[in-house]
Amino acid sequence: MPAAGKPIATHNGVRAIDDEEKGLHRTTTGVTMSPELFEKLYLTPKVPHVGDYNRRFANPTALGFVGFVISTFTFSMVLMGWGGASGFTPVVGIFFFVGPVLLIFAMVFEWVMGNFFPMMVMGLFAVFWLSFGMLQLPTLGLATAYATKDDPSGFASPEYNAVIALYLLVWGFALFTFFIFTCKINSVFAAIFLLVSVGAWVLSGAYWKVSSGDFDMAGKLQKGGGALLFVVALLGWYMCFIIMAGEMRITLNLPVGDLSRFWPRTDVDLAAQEREHKD
Repeated sequence: MPAAGKPIATHNGVRAIDDEEKGLHRTTTGVTMSPELFEKLYLTPKVPHVGDYNRRFANPTALGFVGFVISTFTFSMVLMGWGGASGFTPVVGIFFFVGPVLLIFAMVFEWVMGNFFPMMVMGLFAVFWLSFGMLQLPTLGLATAYATKDDPSGFASPEYNAVIALYLLVWGFALFTFFIFTCKINSVFAAIFLLVSVGAWVLSGAYWKVSSGDFDMAGKLQKGGGALLFVVALLGWYMCFIIMAGEMRITLNLPVGDLSRFWPRTDVDLAAQEREHKD
């Protein structure tokens, strides 16, 4: 007889007793999921309340990655000037539709499913694309306040470019804060945030150089920032492919550099964890 309060499930005639206590998550199909696999598919530590809604809703993490990756690939290649590309007006949709729309949808469903960290990530990048996209719309006349006789548009003014440089500098610190927490998940995710943090600082440096009139160095820093973001997009596509393959039940053993094994288990109740520390 099983102990009182032990939930019992049957699947193909085999009894499974209290998989949750063993650190496994049982889905409606009877498939169990370890905390390591959960973090690989959802990019968040498995905690007791997380995962209940994935019995009813699809995994939204890959959707957010698709929006992020397509936008970042395009953004990085234009920054590097591939094929003579210059300016973002023809692809302004990446700032308002491709990136933000998919990221906001993903953010909402990550919130519904109780996936805290992916929700924060999706929301962070959604507002970045929206806010940076505003700068790519000359019709808004954001730089006209800095216009002079020599620079009627105001886009080359030192003050305007210094403001954008400060904005990207702050973004770099925000992204680096997120990088610290990705060190609890996997190496690929951590590398994405480390490189995108450095990329934001490099692009900030490019705007600083424009504000000081050093356009040659500004161009080099812009290309360098674009190269870093291109690597970020590659890593993001790799992570997205792994998540999609896992959800589509395609057997792949592609490494992500799991870092969760170096940390204490997270699929335990906070009150129980606190009691253990006190004892």
